[in-house]
Amino acid sequence: MFYYFTRFLVCLGCFFVPIYPVVAQKDTLHTTGATDSLRSLPRVVVISRPSSNEFQFLPEVAGTSIFAGKKHAQIQMQQVLGNISANNLRQVLAKIPGIHVWESDPSGIQTGIAARGLSPNRSWEFNMRQNGYDIASDPYGYPEAYYTPPLAGVQRMEIVRGQGALQYGPQMGGMVNYILANGSECKSPLEIKFLQTAGSFNRNHSFINVAGKTATHYGSAWIDYQLGEGGRQNSRFSTVTGFGSYTRIFDNQLKVTWEMLGHQQLSQQPGGLTDAQFERDPYQSVRSRNWMGIQWLIPAITISYQPTEKLLWETKISAVIGNRNSVGLLTPIQLPDSINPITGTYNPRVVAIDQYRNLSFESKVLMKYLFAGQVNTLLTGIRLFSGQTHRWGNGKGSTESDYQLSIAGSFPQDLLFTSSNAAWFAENIIPITNRLLLIPGVRAEWIRTQAAGRQSFSASGNELRIQEMQRDRYFVLAGVGAEYHFSPNSELYMGWAQSYRPIQFSNLQAAPITDLVDPALKDASGYNVDFGYRGKLRPWLQLDASLFYLQYNNRIGVISQPGTNNRLITNLGNSVSKGIEAMADWNIAQWLHPGTRHEWSFFASYSYTDARYGQQHADKKIAGNRVENAPQHILRTGTSFSIHPFSFSLQFNYVDEAYSDANNTVLPGVNAQSGLIPSYRLIDITSQVQVTKNCTIQVGINNLLAERYFTRRASGYPGPGVIPAVGRNGFITASIKL
Repeated sequence: MFYYFTRFLVCLGCFFVPIYPVVAQKDTLHTTGATDSLRSLPRVVVISRPSSNEFQFLPEVAGTSIFAGKKHAQIQMQQVLGNISANNLRQVLAKIPGIHVWESDPSGIQTGIAARGLSPNRSWEFNMRQNGYDIASDPYGYPEAYYTPPLAGVQRMEIVRGQGALQYGPQMGGMVNYILANGSECKSPLEIKFLQTAGSFNRNHSFINVAGKTATHYGSAWIDYQLGEGGRQNSRFSTVTGFGSYTRIFDNQLKVTWEMLGHQQLSQQPGGLTDAQFERDPYQSVRSRNWMGIQWLIPAITISYQPTEKLLWETKISAVIGNRNSVGLLTPIQLPDSINPITGTYNPRVVAIDQYRNLSFESKVLMKYLFAGQVNTLLTGIRLFSGQTHRWGNGKGSTESDYQLSIAGSFPQDLLFTSSNAAWFAENIIPITNRLLLIPGVRAEWIRTQAAGRQSFSASGNELRIQEMQRDRYFVLAGVGAEYHFSPNSELYMGWAQSYRPIQFSNLQAAPITDLVDPALKDASGYNVDFGYRGKLRPWLQLDASLFYLQYNNRIGVISQPGTNNRLITNLGNSVSKGIEAMADWNIAQWLHPGTRHEWSFFASYSYTDARYGQQHADKKIAGNRVENAPQHILRTGTSFSIHPFSFSLQFNYVDEAYSDANNTVLPGVNAQSGLIPSYRLIDITSQVQVTKNCTIQVGINNLLAERYFTRRASGYPGPGVIPAVGRNGFITASIKL
């Protein structure tokens, strides 16, 4: 019965996406000639070339994704020699130039990354995905990634810069896709992997994966458990993540995958510090009663249908059922959280609860067809999305110190935000010659966002409701990419693509009486341009170097209205980011002794970013200033070597200073929310020994020289104030495969 039901879904999907595709193939360059040159070949799915290097380029086409003409990379997690247990992204993404990492969550689960002068706040400038589907709170109205997969359960990471907007939807920074371990990597019907880590600050991490694969089935079930004390006072955390995946291959044509992920996190928020407190002791805390709880549930089903070697259709249906809860005090950090002498207790805390309920449907079709004697590749698809965010805030919480969400009375704030989206896109790889590819693309979007509800109560007890509104937008994005291949392993690439950032729920949440939302408020929009070279200059030298330009239009902000006490939420102006992103990886061992099994390599990854507000900015105090959270220079370099059974790596990180606000304030304010974010330098070392064929032990020290540094100044959670990063810490990991 299920077989016939799935066949029905296949027909339904082809009705919505009425284009007949052809299976993705790794090489689209060398197929020329007459019509009879187009012939079926055995199905081959190539994800990456075998390599000991964790950094690899993505193929031109993989599954139902086109990567040709875009700046892209993938990281093979099993090849990373670093602190995977702590989700240390500065190590994992070291060879991807320009990635700016906020290091403010000691658990590593709530990561913050960005590039090209964009904000790293919970990675909200990236389209964050897992196995090809959304994992953020709401990719349109509230794209914060409160959940990040534990890297112990990740096969690889795919990163596409801004040109990914045509295929993946709203973002200015690009797309990040975590591919989880799902059993497809297994070589036998039953495999068990166990990983145990002990680290500084009582960190404990356990991971176990049971997986298997046969000719018609494969699957995986894993659980990841972590707890620790975070490196600062009042920074305890515990997380548990479970994932199950089962794939049934009905025949050579139809494959169905069922997945379920559950994640739960409880973390004590140590709060921010003033600059003076940071200088005295960056690991102290003056907040002991702040907590955050996260629950995330993601069910998904993927149907892949390939009736012939010339057709590939894939549909993903997924949901996000998430809760984000917090309790604590977000008063300025210079105000102590002390016992009230009148009541003999602490003052009541503030409780906030968010619920996210999202459903998405994506269906894509890939087709290869012969035109003018050349094999073209066409990718087209649709996306449907419906999301709802229910927010309760400013509740009067308990006077206790533990994690409690009970409140006295009702929540003053009770808001409901909804978003809906329908989109269609198409991209086409057109071989102009055997060496030159042209990849045009287009995306048509409809977005609706709605906001309604109560912001607070007046002194007399009356409801103060926000300005209810519904915004419908229709627009078309365009893009084009190109590649010129010098050889099968090296190419010039160019990409230009429009992208956008929808109006956020926070932009629709105008405080009654004092704030207004501009009726003409527009989505932020812009485009990314890349021009560069990537590939292997020699068998032992890999290079990716490019110039980029990011135009960011209609940035949204708040300005005071002359002659009134009102503030207006409106589009303030534009910004431009331009610069260089370059990475070189030199395999010295292969250079000295071609074919050797030993490894010795050196890499350098560097980016220069000049991100500035336009001279026509509505706020003349900001016009021409550098964009906040945009370090001009980021350098990561290091060396690694391996002589069986020993391996060793050393990594150096330098991140330039950055401003924390658009006013480019240098001297810190009293509340530490504004002021310069100083540059910092870090050294990480990791060593590994393979005890037996199936057992390895890894030992590492992060921040070897005990640098005192911070990467952000927060105005709300997890601050406010300076948020110190973790000091020197070590770990030891044992990994066993059965």
